Amino acid sequence: MKKVITYGTYDLLHVGHINLLRRARELGDYLIVVLSTDEFNAIKNKKAYHSYDDRKIILEAIKYVDEVLPEYTWEQKIQDVVDNDVDVFVMGNDWEGKFDFLKDYCEVIYLPRTEGISTTKIKVDLHK
Repeated sequence: MKKVITYGTYDLLHVGHINLLRRARELGDYLIVVLSTDEFNAIKNKKAYHSYDDRKIILEAIKYVDEVLPEYTWEQKIQDVVDNDVDVFVMGNDWEGKFDFLKDYCEVIYLPRTEGISTTKIKVDLHK
């Protein structure tokens, strides 16, 4: 079985998230999403609209997602890849090059983002 892993906050779920999850799942047989905890978001100075528990429930309901794990730190990625026997690490191409250190452990792929949509754009549009 080929395992794929990706990371994110997945707040205010939108078509860009679904596109990324679908394309990530197409790269293997099993997709693990590592979801930023509320505590980790605070460290990153990010505030999600939905709690970790609610975002986890939403992700678990998506047919492309096989498992959701918590993200507590930036540094846990190598251990997550090793512990879960991951073959492919996937992130959006706005992170291009930032996770190349994982190439010693698995294949690293940066996928294009869906144009014209992002959680940040949604938040900005709602405040207009």
